[in-house]
Amino acid sequence: MSADAIRPEAREDRPPASRPSASRPSTWRLFRRNALATGGLAILTLVVAVALLAPVLPLADPDATALAERLARPLTGGHLLGTDALGRDTLSRLVWGTRVSLLVGFSATLIAALVGSLIGFVAGYAGGRVDAVLMRGIDMVLAFPYILLALAIVAVLGPGLINALYAIAIVNIPFFARNVRGLTLGLARREFVDAARLSGQGDAAILFGEVLPNVMPVIVITMSTTMGWMILETAGLSFLGLGAQPPRADLGSMLGEGRTVLFNAPHVAVIPGVMIFVIVMSINLVGDGVRDVLDPRLRSGALARPGARARIARREAPPPPRDGLLEIAGLRTTFGAGASKVEAVRGVDLHVAEGECLGVVGESGSGKSVTAMSVMGLVPSPPATIEAGAAYLAGRDLFTLPDREIRALRGAAVAYVFQDPLSTLHPQFTVGTQIIEALRAHGPVGRKAARARAVELLDLVRIPGAERRLDAYPHELSGGMRQRVGIAMALANAPDVLIADEPTTALDVTVQAQILTLLARLRREETVAVVFITHDFGVVSAVTDRVAVMYAGEVVETGPTEALLAAPAHPYTERLIACVPVLGEPDRALAAIPGRPPSLAEPPPGCAFADRCARVEADCRAAPVAMRPLAEGRAVRCLHPVWGA
Repeated sequence: MSADAIRPEAREDRPPASRPSASRPSTWRLFRRNALATGGLAILTLVVAVALLAPVLPLADPDATALAERLARPLTGGHLLGTDALGRDTLSRLVWGTRVSLLVGFSATLIAALVGSLIGFVAGYAGGRVDAVLMRGIDMVLAFPYILLALAIVAVLGPGLINALYAIAIVNIPFFARNVRGLTLGLARREFVDAARLSGQGDAAILFGEVLPNVMPVIVITMSTTMGWMILETAGLSFLGLGAQPPRADLGSMLGEGRTVLFNAPHVAVIPGVMIFVIVMSINLVGDGVRDVLDPRLRSGALARPGARARIARREAPPPPRDGLLEIAGLRTTFGAGASKVEAVRGVDLHVAEGECLGVVGESGSGKSVTAMSVMGLVPSPPATIEAGAAYLAGRDLFTLPDREIRALRGAAVAYVFQDPLSTLHPQFTVGTQIIEALRAHGPVGRKAARARAVELLDLVRIPGAERRLDAYPHELSGGMRQRVGIAMALANAPDVLIADEPTTALDVTVQAQILTLLARLRREETVAVVFITHDFGVVSAVTDRVAVMYAGEVVETGPTEALLAAPAHPYTERLIACVPVLGEPDRALAAIPGRPPSLAEPPPGCAFADRCARVEADCRAAPVAMRPLAEGRAVRCLHPVWGA
């Protein structure tokens, strides 16, 4: 990288980073951000409050009849919501009926959750015959349509509200049992459960101390989402005359009584029907909000699932590049979590030329992967936002392209190889199917031609028996084989840029060497530009032409690989290289870097490495440090570099 490519003037005037609050958003704050769930909670709270206050509210006797005032319309004769066929006040019966329906629905939910969860716990944890017997019983219950089974239970027990409650609870037990059993079955084989057994804990202690806390969110979510259905089912039984018996009323029985006068006095049936709709809808909205809040994947500060493209909120784009195939200019990517904001990438400048291999090095959390994912808008939004900068591919600003063009470029012009191929390859499809899908997604290729091309790609990445391997599933291949399949998929559409995000980290040294050799050969033969992300300088020395060292979301040093390894300028680079063992030097001391990286929720006002640096001076902490050129193609973000001061 030439000295003028660093654009130091763009860094000198950079204002100190603001320090947003690092407090983690509370559960209530996350819930409030879901407008529908908050609205549902407000409506449900109002309904429940009115129902609970029914004994003290100035309401008429719900069972008092007045035939002279029968079927009075709303707002007439002192009856706000009119009267029914026996002259009873509709408002009073609605409030008391809502009280009964809520009580029955809540009670049935508790019974089903308690019994079903207990069955699921025991079946999932015990396994074997206990699991088989319990779950076959659950399957027998599920074999009948649940409403017909509820009718059969009430028919056996006799009509009545309590019997309807039991029937609804029984038919909903399987939903809790199956959900809890599935989770418990997986958790019972986890390492932390094995560790609890080794510590001497008994089965009961493990079940309720280790497994239950992990399953409890699912139980709460299932309760919140099924309570509405239980109220509907109870109302259905009462509608048929099998639930609440006269003179007691619930919403279902009121609806059933109103159907006989539906044409003469529609309000008698419409009003309880609307109340059932309001209650069930508000409970479902609250259930959705509770589900999202309790899902740890969605506790990132936003209750919406990540979209297909990162959110871009920059005010203006940096100047277009002069040359280079891929150039990242002033990139700034943040992650919002409620009131806090983490600046994962803070003004990164990088470029890679055609056929060049750029190594991006740094500790975990330094912003390497976020930088790479931001190029094609793959960072999840929410919570991520690209707040500044640009990514130019052959002179085109990728951040300004419409979604349709970005989708066309992903996997074609810019391809990715990720760290863990077992998680990136779909476990339900063969590797051949996935390679063929990658080919056909970007062009009108016939299935036969695509399969032939897939065989060529597997041959290209040195997978023996390529034709046979096409029909293998990912779990049938070794780690090195899966990584080669990932590289083959990335090369399927002859990309201009290949971004390899720590592709050798999870591999043993022998397979790692094979993958590095493969990437080096493909770069020469396919003339593809490679951005190689790693934390290992030993890997960098083997495959890269230039190196960019990142720390705390910033590039702190760049330069040709050989020169940078021979004479690092930034103290951080020097310490990273000192941590790499050298073959043939068994007495060489490997000194770990003291301290830890700063919090990017509250980045320091000066040099981010100051607290861990042995060369720190007072001016290092005073203000942001700009990148400055050292020599041809070399630059460093340091006021007191190891050399070149």
